[in-house]
Amino acid sequence: MPCFSLCLNFRPLLFSRAVARPEDPMPLHHVIIDTDPGQDDAFAILLALASPELNVLGLTTVAGNMGLDQTTDNARRIVELAGRADVAVHAGCARPLLRGPRPVPEIHGDTGIDGWDWAPARRGPEQGHAVDFLIETVRTHAAKVCLIALGPQTNVAMALRMAPDIADNIERIVFMGGGFFEGGNMTPAAEYNVLVDPEAARIVLRSGVPITAVPLDCTHATPAPVNWSSSLAAHGSEVMRACAGMMAFFERYGNAKHGTASRPLHDAVAVSALLWPELFTGRLCPVDVECAGELTSGMTVVDWLRQTGKPDNCLWLRGCSNPDEVYRRMEERLAKLGSGG
Repeated sequence: MPCFSLCLNFRPLLFSRAVARPEDPMPLHHVIIDTDPGQDDAFAILLALASPELNVLGLTTVAGNMGLDQTTDNARRIVELAGRADVAVHAGCARPLLRGPRPVPEIHGDTGIDGWDWAPARRGPEQGHAVDFLIETVRTHAAKVCLIALGPQTNVAMALRMAPDIADNIERIVFMGGGFFEGGNMTPAAEYNVLVDPEAARIVLRSGVPITAVPLDCTHATPAPVNWSSSLAAHGSEVMRACAGMMAFFERYGNAKHGTASRPLHDAVAVSALLWPELFTGRLCPVDVECAGELTSGMTVVDWLRQTGKPDNCLWLRGCSNPDEVYRRMEERLAKLGSGG
């Protein structure tokens, strides 16, 4: 099959959307965001909340960049900063399916969202486990639900294993994770989100649900403008000053490690790919995860040339036609958010 940029006529297959009523300004995706904030998760959540195309049904949190208590508190702080305290946050799995947690404060700071003096969350998460929330919401929602997975996919895999029937009411799973042409960012073979819980990623990829992967291949092709934090700060609002602080922190670590002038906001790129698929390129192909390799555990194995004869199970995004336009649109959306609520 030709690259995604040449397949826009087939977009209903790749990014199906709920049918809009005549009075709707644009069609909606009804989304649950599974997350382990992380500065780039924070940008992704804020972008989703600022986008009228996305009806955010709730956030579920997972251990990843930080431990579960911290990622859950971060999620509450982010929705409150956006003026969306009404958005439900449910705490989920505190460790991967078969492995120990693997937090990375050296990347994201002691809180996971360092770079801004965050006010304490005004309240805690909702009652009930994130996996139960995922199952119940997907089962009962009138329209199909899109799951956006921004961290290790433990919660999503658990929901699919506990209630396989929900697969029929999942529009699509969009996950940020993996790398093939770009290799990994934690080992030569493995990207962080998949490395932390490769068994969960394998369950998701083998679920039969339509899947879009936004791997390092795509995010590294979508770097933020150089010194983007300064442009964000110039807006002056609390949300944009928080974004500027987080971006400056994220830039310092990433640029020092990789010798670059700018870094991509990986998870925000994943939400951007759902919002603006015309800016991204990729291919439907078979994808699986190595769970036991001595040197390659957590590697996403992408059959780009279809050599295995296995069925296509994943839209693997590889590139971005206009990174500056992605961040221009993102900045425009974020600037509309206000605090409070």
